[in-house]
Amino acid sequence: MTPLMPAVIVNGETIPSAAIAAEAQNHNAPTDKPGWAWQAAARAMVVRALLLQEAGRLGLSPDPQMLEDDKQETDDESLIRAVLDTELDVADVSEAECQEIYDTRTEIFRAPSLFQPAHILFAVSPEDVDARQVAKKNAAEFIGTIQKNPKAFADIAKTNSDCPSKDAGGTLGQIGSGDTVPEFEAVLNILPAGALHPDPVETRFGIHIIRMDEKANGEVLPFDAVKSQIKEKLEQVAWGRAAQALTQQLVASADIIGIDLSKPIGEAA
Repeated sequence: MTPLMPAVIVNGETIPSAAIAAEAQNHNAPTDKPGWAWQAAARAMVVRALLLQEAGRLGLSPDPQMLEDDKQETDDESLIRAVLDTELDVADVSEAECQEIYDTRTEIFRAPSLFQPAHILFAVSPEDVDARQVAKKNAAEFIGTIQKNPKAFADIAKTNSDCPSKDAGGTLGQIGSGDTVPEFEAVLNILPAGALHPDPVETRFGIHIIRMDEKANGEVLPFDAVKSQIKEKLEQVAWGRAAQALTQQLVASADIIGIDLSKPIGEAA
């Protein structure tokens, strides 16, 4: 693929095809669309080149800083940061804006819920489709047994579960939001205390029978407790929009040969 791809030229600066091909390894693409990764890489490198050219136009000098992961910026990274710091004009987020978000989306600002579930696990690989079907069939039969005789849950867990919790009758103790995989937690969120989920539940670990023993839904947090969190998110959104507007402005005024950034990936080359 790569020998047939052209170099890209940005305001007279050549980005070699080989460099784009190397960058393409960092971009996902459908297996039947290998050129999409090349286009995504080319776009990223064009934007990088434009920002570095803008740093030169502004007369900026590199001043690498330490990052949160104890790594230091490269000279190019520091120049791009300096360009964004210099040219982005992002308005401050007001308390009124934060209050509006809180008032319209109050339900998402809750303390973590607490659960005390029990489960029976039939461990099976996600790739083993046939074994999963067998496990689902067996789990459904056991659910029918438990529905008729709830006390059977502990015995079935002890003799059939592939989780260490089988020694405790399948009980998992107290867990909170985010403590388990999303597929499992989705059931915990909808299952009321004292209820057995009527269907087998699939996760990456296998097939589960799930019972909710105790449940405490998280209370809605007061505005003052989440105000700074809301403000930070709104600032990130505003910054992202401003950065996008700047790059679009730089692309619109640039002379770019080899890729058309006005077209979506798949049509740009």
